[in-house]
Amino acid sequence: MSHNDTFLRALRREKTGYTPVWLMRQAGRYLPEYNKTRAVAGSFMKLAMSPALATEVTLQPLERFPLDAAILFSDILTIPDAMGLELSFTPGEGPHFAHKTNDETSIRALSLPDMNRLRYVFDAVASIKKALNQRVPLIGFSGSPFTLACYMIEGGSSDGFPNARRLAYARPDLMTHLININTDAVAAYLNEQIAAGADAVMIFDTWGGLLSSAAYHSFSLDAMKEVLRRLQPNAAGEKVPTIIFTKGGGQWLEDMARSGAHALGLDWTTDIAQARQRVGHQVALQGNLDPLILLTDEKTVVRETEAILRAAGGAPGHIFNLGHGIVPQTPPEHVAALVETVHRVSREILN
Repeated sequence: MSHNDTFLRALRREKTGYTPVWLMRQAGRYLPEYNKTRAVAGSFMKLAMSPALATEVTLQPLERFPLDAAILFSDILTIPDAMGLELSFTPGEGPHFAHKTNDETSIRALSLPDMNRLRYVFDAVASIKKALNQRVPLIGFSGSPFTLACYMIEGGSSDGFPNARRLAYARPDLMTHLININTDAVAAYLNEQIAAGADAVMIFDTWGGLLSSAAYHSFSLDAMKEVLRRLQPNAAGEKVPTIIFTKGGGQWLEDMARSGAHALGLDWTTDIAQARQRVGHQVALQGNLDPLILLTDEKTVVRETEAILRAAGGAPGHIFNLGHGIVPQTPPEHVAALVETVHRVSREILN
């Protein structure tokens, strides 16, 4: 058990003395120390594939801010890289695959990756867990089966992922085949992270919100539900808490709440008070400050952070987070103001 288990208790919707806070991409380019470590590594992939360096950058934000959880430093696209698609990152352009899976032949040729090809991720989880020394819980993660499919079909980042969406509608059989392979891979991947010591796991469904309602259920939510169903207990025989996050998925909260996840991540377009009314106390809620508020000024950061805390209403089961990841231009002192505000104001609300 972590010395600070507030995050895990909030995931279980237990009473806490304050609202726990962690931030998506909390280890990243907004921190000068991260940029120095990445420069030493030589590239993002070399950084991610070194358990020692991944441990170093995972812990960097915890040295600056009293955050309530650490999240594994890695990338959602490690699974398709292990399938042989050859992932690389081009500065200013984002991820790129040397090989796409955008036709019948390439999709039918895919198979479950050998988890040994992802051993560097599991070694990083074990290394981070040891370095944390039970200071705070460690979050493992994966991309959702559909979000992985988007990148695999397009060959990298894209504006709206039109080819992936077109395939989903024109060839649902082929998209289903790809989603099923990714579901197998994500379940195996997260189970290995749990076995290595992850205290909670999160599924990032970054692009599920691009789909129609019917397609979202068929290709995104059903796959995440299947992943959650397959997750194994940890070494102590305990079920590890889970979070699912569909960016742009606020219209499906009721269905997401029945997925089997312990918590739902909310982007900034969903009102957290209304979300709580809609799902009741079936799940914890995580979120949901607009990351661009961190690019304003400290007074605005404090005001908007407090507004979300008050909208959350002080009910058990709220984890403060952003509605998406920190942007690289974020001043670290604004993050410090956010974390201080969350802890101070939530203590006033909850006690």
